[in-house]
Amino acid sequence: MKLTLADPNYLKDSVTIISELVNEASFKFTPNSIELVAMDPANVAMVIFKLLSSAFVEYDVGQETDIAINLNNLKQILRRAKSTDTLTLELEENKLKITLKGKSTRTFYLPIIDIDEKEQRVPELNFPVEIVTNTNILNDAIEDVDVVGESVSFMAETGLYTVQAEGDLSKAKIEIPQDESTKVNVEGDAKVKAKYSIEYLKKMISASKVADTVTIRFNKDYPLKLDYVSIDKIFISFILAPRVENE
Repeated sequence: MKLTLADPNYLKDSVTIISELVNEASFKFTPNSIELVAMDPANVAMVIFKLLSSAFVEYDVGQETDIAINLNNLKQILRRAKSTDTLTLELEENKLKITLKGKSTRTFYLPIIDIDEKEQRVPELNFPVEIVTNTNILNDAIEDVDVVGESVSFMAETGLYTVQAEGDLSKAKIEIPQDESTKVNVEGDAKVKAKYSIEYLKKMISASKVADTVTIRFNKDYPLKLDYVSIDKIFISFILAPRVENE
């Protein structure tokens, strides 16, 4: 197994994002991609990650291999990668060998760990709402509502997406109309409203580092799904459990 990235930020940014939710995880190295599906320790959020072979300048995986690693340790090593370095991953003596090559060649060895984790399956979800928008628009909205509350309401109707939060005395409401940078698709003429944790969303929206647009899907008392895609390079998706409101 030998994989080389000319741009180490693809892996560096992805691991930083994933490590916000998961401490230890198992990567699946397949002949076409590096993949990961993991739940956070509280079973509130799932992250689905795929880094495609087309993002690499060299990608040689003979057979499918699962490698479990401590993500914080991996993140510390990847932080040492400069954007001008090439990054190579290899397996050597039950360790993940990471080589950073620039003006100097730096080699790190990370132990492969055993994690007692059942294989996670991505649930099949159907949504009446799909919003495609610029990542900066969603980031700004979440940062705005973070000022006043701990949970956020997402609302969608034809041509309009609204993000709203209420605190003890404060309230924030961000209305995002459909335009060139935002597309709002709602089944029928329904108004759909759902509530989610701002704390988790703040971790998820950091995936804006790897994609310019985000696809948002939700439904009342139903999980939220966020998809970040960089074509032919990276796919990062999050599923977040709802905050169910008592009637």
